[in-house]
Amino acid sequence: MRGADRKRAEVLRMMLDPVRPDVPAELIRRATERGARLLRRRRAARRVLWVLLIVALVVFSVWASAAHPWSVPPAETTPPLEDW
Repeated sequence: MRGADRKRAEVLRMMLDPVRPDVPAELIRRATERGARLLRRRRAARRVLWVLLIVALVVFSVWASAAHPWSVPPAETTPPLEDW
């Protein structure tokens, strides 16, 4: 065989018969625990954000009902007095 053919045959053999590395036995358990932990954290963060949003809406509603920001403010000056 020529050098290029030999190299091609070797690469082909390496691709068809890959050497599989040893994997720790508890890998699936650790990955499952980590995934569950990440899901719990995301779920807790989502709940906290929803609670903060609801609290902000309630606070804004209470402020708006007390302050009436949509109404026209009273005039700062009084009209001139005539016919005194």
